[in-house]
Amino acid sequence: MNRPLLLLAICQGLFLTNNVVFIAINGLVGLSLAPLGWMATLPVMGYVVGGALSTGLVARTQAHYGRQASFQIGLVIALLSALLCAWAAWRHDFWLLVAATVVAGYYSANGQLYRFAAAELAAPAYREKAVSLVLAGGLIGAIIGPNLAKYTRNLLAIPFAGAYLALAVVAVLAMGLMAFVRFPAVPAAQKSSAGGRPMREIVRQPLFFVAAAGAALGYGVMNLLMAATPLAMQVCGFPFDDAALVLQWHVIGMFAPGFFTGHLIKRFGTLTIMGIGVLLNALCIVIALTGVDLHQFLIALFLLGVGWNFLFTGSTTLALQAYRPEEKDRAQAAINFSVFAVMAVTSFASGALVTTQGWQLLNIGSLVPVALTGAALVWLALRRRATARP
Repeated sequence: MNRPLLLLAICQGLFLTNNVVFIAINGLVGLSLAPLGWMATLPVMGYVVGGALSTGLVARTQAHYGRQASFQIGLVIALLSALLCAWAAWRHDFWLLVAATVVAGYYSANGQLYRFAAAELAAPAYREKAVSLVLAGGLIGAIIGPNLAKYTRNLLAIPFAGAYLALAVVAVLAMGLMAFVRFPAVPAAQKSSAGGRPMREIVRQPLFFVAAAGAALGYGVMNLLMAATPLAMQVCGFPFDDAALVLQWHVIGMFAPGFFTGHLIKRFGTLTIMGIGVLLNALCIVIALTGVDLHQFLIALFLLGVGWNFLFTGSTTLALQAYRPEEKDRAQAAINFSVFAVMAVTSFASGALVTTQGWQLLNIGSLVPVALTGAALVWLALRRRATARP
């Protein structure tokens, strides 16, 4: 854990603080402002759609200006979009809130690259651990995010406007920390290269396909259930403080394993750890289907977080083997676009399903992407075994 890696881990934590607060409050603010109930999670969806639309632009910015300048641009967008969200809440303007979260998606697309940048700050033998440790920085978001939402939601006369203003302060703090992170310079040979293989050739690799599918579907299941949880708990009569507690333990589950996931991957293999992540997602759904008491929400969402960590860290590690250095910006953008595209669908579906069909049917539907992820891992494992035979 060198100094730049430590600072990047803290920036990851502040990025997750933004995400957790958005997840905790955007659906509730949307529900209070939306013309129709099923539109409640459109502000959550807007954040994801904005991320998907920004992946190409972020990739070009990263290639042209480098890691640090591009990350700082993302943080400036985070600051401005948080202020715009606060203004939308103050004006009771639902569509302005949706637009503001779409703008905030640019920051999300930038922040999703922190984990890839972590691999560049460590020696090749420690890339898995570097990725895992920076993701572990999300624990900061697990602790700060729910509490920030809880203690600032009534800071001003308009509910949750204070929470958005607090996110603007978080963005300024992250900008100050990012200024001290020094990323390796891109070698001249890479700058002058033709950019590597065509994108269609990179995407058609089984390794890349499964890495992208694992990241996208793992994030999709997590987002489907996490975005719906505050709404489901409100319908079940739980106060906001209970929903914040459940989200806190969910995010702890997402990032606490980061301190040892890299070690587990090096010892047992990437596909094995990703497979355990799939099983944990399935167990989460089983527990969620047993009832709607507070402990069932809490345990299910905690297991969902750990399952996501194993899948997402494993997918990132797998992806590092599928592209060359000169291809990284395009390849990472393609993976992140896949993640955001699936998250956009699940963000909308979570609100629509939980408000019209209920929490149980939402969980049953989540079994489909879990099964698809498991099938992709089995397929790649069988291909590797067949290739290894003499």
